[in-house]
Order: sequence, then structure tokens, then C-alpha cells
Amino acid sequence: MNWEIIADVVGIVLIVAGSIFTLIAAIGAFRYNDLLARQHVATKPQVFSLIMLMVGVSLMVREASMTWTMMLVIGFQLVSSPISAHMMARAGYRTDRIDRSQLVLDELGEDIARGEEGD
Repeated sequence: MNWEIIADVVGIVLIVAGSIFTLIAAIGAFRYNDLLARQHVATKPQVFSLIMLMVGVSLMVREASMTWTMMLVIGFQLVSSPISAHMMARAGYRTDRIDRSQLVLDELGEDIARGEEGD
């Protein structure tokens, strides 16, 4: 068994595992009704599945230009996903799409109340 066969097998396993995580994220997005729960399901497993898919494809393609491109995609996803999740949660909070009674800690509500008191 040479390293190319091992890389192909590991690549296929990562692609299948990444596809399963994507399916789980899609099912979770339809299953939950709350914005914060959907956000959690859409960001956490989706980023992990993208990483697994990109690494799996890199192991199977084995070209330097494709590997570096996929690493850039992973890096961009790791940078942009937390920012977009934060902005989505903040917009949902400010438009009253979140059930505030279910929040354990509501720091944004405290900050908004302090800002309104100062005006």
C-alpha cells in the first residue's frame, strides 16, 4: 500500500464525513424554530464540514495550487463565520426575533438599557 492509496482513502472518508455534517446542519436548520438555535446549527457543523470537505478534496487532488486555494477558503470561512453569526444574532435581538425570556445572560439588553438611560 503506497501513500497515494492511503491519501485517497482518507480523502474519501473526510468527504463522506463532511457531507454527513452538512446534512445534519441542514436538518437542524429546519428542525429548530428559534433564531439562535438555527444560527448555532448553521455555523458550527457547517464550518467543520467545509474544513473536512476541503481537506478531503486536497488529499485526493494533490495539486499545490488547488491545496493552497482550499486552505484560503478554509481560512476565509474561519474568519467570516463568527462575524456573520454575531451580526445575525445581534440583528435578530434588535428586531425582537429572539425570545429573551430563554436567555440565561442578556448583556446586550443591559447595554441597550444603559444607552437609553444616558440619552
